[in-house]
Amino acid sequence: MADGGAVTTEAEAGGATGSWAPGTQILWRYRENAGRHFHIARPVTVVRDDEEILAVWLAPGTECVRPVLADGTPVHLEPLESRYTKPRSVQRDRWFGTGVLKLARPGQPWSVWLFWEPGWQFKNWYVNLEEPLVRWAGGVDSEDHFLDISVHPDRSWHWRDEDEFAQATRDGLMDDRLAARVREAGRGAVEVIRAWGPPFSDGWQHWRPDPSWAVPSLPEDWDRTPAHMSS
Repeated sequence: MADGGAVTTEAEAGGATGSWAPGTQILWRYRENAGRHFHIARPVTVVRDDEEILAVWLAPGTECVRPVLADGTPVHLEPLESRYTKPRSVQRDRWFGTGVLKLARPGQPWSVWLFWEPGWQFKNWYVNLEEPLVRWAGGVDSEDHFLDISVHPDRSWHWRDEDEFAQATRDGLMDDRLAARVREAGRGAVEVIRAWGPPFSDGWQHWRPDPSWAVPSLPEDWDRTPAHMSS
């Protein structure tokens, strides 16, 4: 894997239930909301993978896939009232800025991302509320739930994107039952933050990537449907 930058094979991954070795390159993907297609794909390098946590590194400069409006306009530039109703497409782009360390505990409906300023000055943790990750031979898949939480080095925190969460619910991307489940997941994450439990207490802000790791490549079949999603 380290020399090719392609997604790991079924044998290398040990199947969808096996563990990936540190340095393995996989895909971290999100499906479109209320749809089956993937609209976010990020090649990442495995830092740790065991029964407690999956940790991956999104390196600066990595080629990724992100959603855009059909005319190429970045989603965040579209007014909120029409952001989720206008036709969309996807676009290849690079992950600019500093890299991101992503942490996910098995079965948990959120992942925790660590951000740094240039020079490895730790910035914040970011709790991304989402469907629990589903593993397949080439990586992990999820669906974003719009609502997020920022957690600062002094352990203070605040909700993020509540306006997007509300708009997505109004536009039918989440029904009331799912919205309630997301809110419940968010309250669960806040309990962990207040108790300063893992992964916040685990010292990941001091972690650094292996300098020998190559930046993963985005495979041509980044949007392929894995066996666990086939009908």
